[in-house]
Amino acid sequence: MKSETPRPVKNPDQEIPKVTDLSSPKWFLNRELTWLEFNRRVLAEGQDPRTPLLERVFFLAVIGSNLDEFYMKRIGGLKQQLWAGVKRPSIDGMLPKQQLEACYSVVKDLLDQQQQLEETLLKLLADEGIRVCQFGELSQKQQQEMTKYFRKELYPLLIPQGIDPAHPFPFISNLSVNWLVATSEKGQEQVFLNRLKVPTGIGAPRFIKVGSDHLYITFEDLVSNNLDIIFPGLVIHSCELFRVTRNAITERTGEQANDLLAMIESALRDRKFADIVRLEVGPCMTKDHRGLLAAELGIDVEEDVIESPGIMGKRDFLEIARIDKPSLHYPPHQPCDHPKLLTEEPNIFHIIRAQKSILLQHPYESFDTTVERFLKEASTDPKVLVIKMTLYRTSADSRIIEYLIDAAQNGKQVAVVVELMARFDESANIRWAETMEEAGIHVTYGVVGLKTHSKVIFVVRRDYSGLQRYAHIGTGNYHAGTARGYSDIGLLTNDPVICEDLTELFNYLTTGYAPARKYQKLLPSPNMLKKALLAKIEREISEHSDTSPGLIQFKTNAIEDKQITEALYRASQAGVHVDLIVRDSCRLRPGIPGLSENISVISVVGRFLEHSRIYYFRNGGNPEYFIGSADLMKRNLEARVEVVVPVEGKELQQELREILDVHIFNRRSAWELQPDGSYVQRQPKEGDEGRTVQEILIDLAEQRFAASPLARRKKGKKTAKGTLRKRN
Repeated sequence: MKSETPRPVKNPDQEIPKVTDLSSPKWFLNRELTWLEFNRRVLAEGQDPRTPLLERVFFLAVIGSNLDEFYMKRIGGLKQQLWAGVKRPSIDGMLPKQQLEACYSVVKDLLDQQQQLEETLLKLLADEGIRVCQFGELSQKQQQEMTKYFRKELYPLLIPQGIDPAHPFPFISNLSVNWLVATSEKGQEQVFLNRLKVPTGIGAPRFIKVGSDHLYITFEDLVSNNLDIIFPGLVIHSCELFRVTRNAITERTGEQANDLLAMIESALRDRKFADIVRLEVGPCMTKDHRGLLAAELGIDVEEDVIESPGIMGKRDFLEIARIDKPSLHYPPHQPCDHPKLLTEEPNIFHIIRAQKSILLQHPYESFDTTVERFLKEASTDPKVLVIKMTLYRTSADSRIIEYLIDAAQNGKQVAVVVELMARFDESANIRWAETMEEAGIHVTYGVVGLKTHSKVIFVVRRDYSGLQRYAHIGTGNYHAGTARGYSDIGLLTNDPVICEDLTELFNYLTTGYAPARKYQKLLPSPNMLKKALLAKIEREISEHSDTSPGLIQFKTNAIEDKQITEALYRASQAGVHVDLIVRDSCRLRPGIPGLSENISVISVVGRFLEHSRIYYFRNGGNPEYFIGSADLMKRNLEARVEVVVPVEGKELQQELREILDVHIFNRRSAWELQPDGSYVQRQPKEGDEGRTVQEILIDLAEQRFAASPLARRKKGKKTAKGTLRKRN
């Protein structure tokens, strides 16, 4: 595998004048539009015939979910700026209204393509024996069976609500699918409107299976064809679908809160009743009814009402994507045990102490047998005295909370910093916090005014030589679900300097003050990380020469910070080569002569969500590698508690070098950012590696596992047993 990125060959006779005004808005892409471009790449995975069919359906659902969140967070935020009369442009020079108009244009194109993809996939699914059909296409017997199912399983769940002077227009919950049903009494001209909601979160599927084969109809289609049961004796004039999206930007200022928990609970109530930023309607809805809904919901019928053909709320296609047909999915992936932890030594702390540091790669290596094992053994090991942890997101099926409670019940001091303001997980985090407090765990909510986004477990253990400290520092959340679907990196270590730094970090998090604490190896934000990155970029510039060329390589989810972007432009102008692997939003424009011709930006989209952060500096031949929780965004660098840690040791650095090179040189799943903000997908040429980045990393993890001594011995035993059976 290549180990060094090729640099462009310059023509010494060609002088390109350098750009002098690096802060000009024209050198920055718009954040919202670059995030929408990321969704074009996600959509392309669904459009790509090389992607297995049910995985293409998965990407269709992801686009639906992503656009919902985009309206809730980004459109909601822009609308708030517009309503507040904000006249200050963003760093790319666009005012809120201009950004909204540009976003609406791109979203319209994405929605058109999404609908075309839905129609294509439904036809392909039908060819594979998976059909989503209309109620009217069912046989008479099937219709009777489904009506019986409706009466028994769905009818009791429905709450029809009249809309008239005695029944004011009802509250419409966020992302709910609803019917507007027009009815009248027989022989009467007066028409009454009624609202019906598709109940969610109560176990009722959106796609209802008909019989034993893979034949499905939608919940709303079944209800629409049984309205006579809901409105007996009435004439049904029309039944029209609609769906609303509400603003999710309702956070209060923590500085003014006496009780952070009460503030978050209040903000959640605010979000429930927040302003509506989008109304989706079915193509058959009349103009009058669109206007009526818009008026009742307080929105602009021209700007905020969107016609939504096909299945409304396409995120629910996840139900179809989960159908168990292995031939239509990616090949099964079983994470490997980590070879360094696959030893006959039963105590994970003894292994870490012997290895000093161990690099983890998820989901290629098992989360269960690494991170969860670390916490599980800490909870039961009699020599472990203290466990401290930051918790941003976790899942109901994760054993993390269970192990923390076990530790407290086993007499250990347990302190957990819970981030209550992890958007869309606030309710879950409040429940986890209350559960842990009831178990005797010391729960705090971090530093006022800063989100605690770092991913750290810290363990103090009395070893034979006295107190020893152990830690896990990662790029991903302690969430069992995302650990199987996100690409993340972690470090298990007992490096004494890193652990001393973590002692200071947790004292900061649990007290909320003394921000002037000194750190020797850690680069935490908001006080150190940004300064350190800027200084290291400048160092790379100063050390660059023809004989010792500079090289910067970052793998991150987003580059949004203006100062970091300008520093990378300066590095490019100095001749330093910069490789950026950026999953979604990127303000930087690569490939502009005199500004960024030495910068390349790629984005990798695939089976797993790219989520790891790696920061590399060649440093004059003495390379530095860092991993951590922070993206290169202003909020991460200035308004969050993040932790970035150096990865030292040749072997661990070589693993990170392998990850970076696999991404940079891949031609199957990488997209190249163009100066105008568009992306072009690389295409494998003859002789190129035809596998995706993630397929290669799966294979490399399996090779590492197979090469471990214990795995070879186990394999040998299995082979010997198999030979013995054959002889017998």
